[in-house]
Amino acid sequence: MTTDARIPLSRDRVLRAAVELADEHGLRALTMRRLAEELGAEAMSLYYHVAKKEDVLDGIVDVVAGEINEAVTRVEPSPEWKEAVRQRILTARQVFLRHRWAPELFETRSSTSTAVLRYYDALVGLMRDGGFSYDLVHHALHALGSRALGFSQELFDPSAGQSADVPVDLAWQLPNLVGMLSEIAHDDPHSTLGWCDDQAEFEFGLDVILDGLDRLRDRA
Repeated sequence: MTTDARIPLSRDRVLRAAVELADEHGLRALTMRRLAEELGAEAMSLYYHVAKKEDVLDGIVDVVAGEINEAVTRVEPSPEWKEAVRQRILTARQVFLRHRWAPELFETRSSTSTAVLRYYDALVGLMRDGGFSYDLVHHALHALGSRALGFSQELFDPSAGQSADVPVDLAWQLPNLVGMLSEIAHDDPHSTLGWCDDQAEFEFGLDVILDGLDRLRDRA
């Protein structure tokens, strides 16, 4: 991907080029030098629009979150709170599936994107309209964790050099884990955002939480 150098640089152009670069080559390929090359510009010229690489990373979180907010507004919300929340979260997940590097970045930012806050504000609104108290909404967001945005945080990440397999010399001590791992299979790589975060697993966890929250709402 090489962008037309004749188009004037702007912050928006720089950030969107950074998203395209991460989509094509992964987040670790995103450097100021590489980004400048993709834009057909000098690296120093980028600093008129972004302060440093951390500013780029914060900016592309805004870009992706903006895509999420745009996507969820195109979905006709269900009048039933649980289905409305489910639709919103699964729509957000589809955006992450286009930017598979983004969950890792969202997890590590120390500053909170305004676009992300807008997403959560609307999510809280759906739950309030569904009869939740603010206290129960607060508990719900803790229970959902990153699932509220559309991805699951992984306990193990084999891609980061950690093995999620049971060591051979410990297998005889762990018959239940070995039995489980011998049967499970994730056979839809196109729906996967992490080692154990394929669509079926994500929807299973999401539905368990939403069903439980619905019972708590009725009880309250």
